[in-house]
Amino acid sequence: MDRTEQLRRVELFSSLKDHALERVASIAHEESFPTGANIFQHGDVGDKVYLILEGKVRIARQVPGVGEEALAVLGPGQVFGEMALLDESPRSADALSHDGCRLLAISKEDLDDLLFQDKELAYEVLWSTVHMLVGRLRSTNDKLTMLGISGRFS
Repeated sequence: MDRTEQLRRVELFSSLKDHALERVASIAHEESFPTGANIFQHGDVGDKVYLILEGKVRIARQVPGVGEEALAVLGPGQVFGEMALLDESPRSADALSHDGCRLLAISKEDLDDLLFQDKELAYEVLWSTVHMLVGRLRSTNDKLTMLGISGRFS
């Protein structure tokens, strides 16, 4: 499967037109990580967004006195590290290879350059990012509601 088709299967880029997908594909490169490897750590510079091609990635935080708290386990077709596209803040969590994984990585710098050159593409990527983040926020709200109901979050 070529990179354009790989990108088409990812929520963030699925609505892009063929020529836009080709442009994004031209700046993506593959990275592989063995089971348990750190992809990035909380506090690192957010310089890439990642798309999962194969395997699973665990997003987690270290909680003092408790240990690792897994926030999500993501699989093929999902995106992580996307907050790096929107702000200059450090990484908000750790990303670890849950089992061996193969990823497409897109650097923030390359994507910023591409979006600056193509305003239509920038608009499409922005709206896709907004829709994805709103979905994640709704999911988080649902989880917090359930924690509140169960008495674990009071």
